[in-house]
Amino acid sequence: MTALRSLPRPRGELSAAVTELLTRIPGSVVPAAGRLDPYGEDLLLTLHTCYELHYQGFAGVDENWEWDPDLLRLRRDLENQLLAALRADVAGGDDVDAELDRLLEPTRDTDGIAGFLAERGTADQLREYFVHRSIYHHIEADPYAWVIPRLRGQVKASLVAVEFDEYGGGRGERVHARLFADLLSGADLDPGYLHYLDTVPAPMLALVDMMSLLGLHRGLRGALVGHFATVEITSSPASRRLAELARTLLPHPACEHFYTEHVEADAVHEQVLRRDVVAGLLAAEPGEAASIVFGIQATNLLEDRFAEHVLGCWNEDRSSLREALSAAAAPG
Repeated sequence: MTALRSLPRPRGELSAAVTELLTRIPGSVVPAAGRLDPYGEDLLLTLHTCYELHYQGFAGVDENWEWDPDLLRLRRDLENQLLAALRADVAGGDDVDAELDRLLEPTRDTDGIAGFLAERGTADQLREYFVHRSIYHHIEADPYAWVIPRLRGQVKASLVAVEFDEYGGGRGERVHARLFADLLSGADLDPGYLHYLDTVPAPMLALVDMMSLLGLHRGLRGALVGHFATVEITSSPASRRLAELARTLLPHPACEHFYTEHVEADAVHEQVLRRDVVAGLLAAEPGEAASIVFGIQATNLLEDRFAEHVLGCWNEDRSSLREALSAAAAPG
């Protein structure tokens, strides 16, 4: 069995209290959430820690904490704060086709993180990008699996078909999370599960927390489908650019292969998600339109916040991580 990572280093009073709590027996007194910055390090790390109990868990933490009712109440308080912020910060609406069409609008080659890397990026900056994305790609298909029992008929079958590809078509060495671990090794980074959790700052935590939040709540199934569609529709062109960057800046076969694997697969997934999953869900449950739009818009909001953080740091010639890779310590 693969060794579990240790509890993360706290980033504020609440995350310190919760990580200390998880070293005790379930049923111990759970702290109150209080009002926190919904996009701040303390709230987002606390949420991530609670969510990880539903994934691999942490070394030394009793597995019965996963369903401790008081810890679930704390988690729900934090979820409500994050959800309220996301809903306040997106436009909303129920025109799903218009939102999906916007995802297909071409971007300039100079735009965003890929544009920066292509124009003047370094191998170390691409490695930083990999570190940010590691906490996402270690679980990249898993939150979507929670929505499967909440769908029916062709919608369910089509989403499962996409998930089957994400999990390597039945071959363990081709599971996308495994391919990203290989990429990390190829880039001289640690491939261990959540190895860089302490190093990744709030903007990527927010995106990963949102995935878990949408996946765990049946009432947010439309938003999860909207998020999944956004990822798949935008993945193929982005993966093509990242494959080219890996070929130039970090010429290791595993670095390029992760992205070339996504170019063709996600071009197919885009059609399946839009035609069979999103359209199928709308046909069966037209009332989910606003939720789907929310999932699309919230994903774009958090991706934009992540890009703004990274580019802001790089334009000031400093690391976008909580600590530079040369100083990043292994988890305790």
